[in-house]
Amino acid sequence: MSNLDKDKFFNPISNFRGEFSPRNLAFDANLQEFTNRISIICSLETGGKITPLEAYNQIKELWHDLDRSKSNLLDDE
Repeated sequence: MSNLDKDKFFNPISNFRGEFSPRNLAFDANLQEFTNRISIICSLETGGKITPLEAYNQIKELWHDLDRSKSNLLDDE
């Protein structure tokens, strides 16, 4: 399995279906990455690979990143 195949498997990306603008497209990509990473963190915590506090802290940081993305991309519209 190539690295590209692994990336597609672990980070699937759906087609954008909203109102098109470069900003909306970029935010949609960031939102999809956020949800994929949240899913992985939840699975790691459920499987006992990370503690609940580690999961919380990672999710909190991802949320702040997504919030900054929203501010940079969507708040100026």
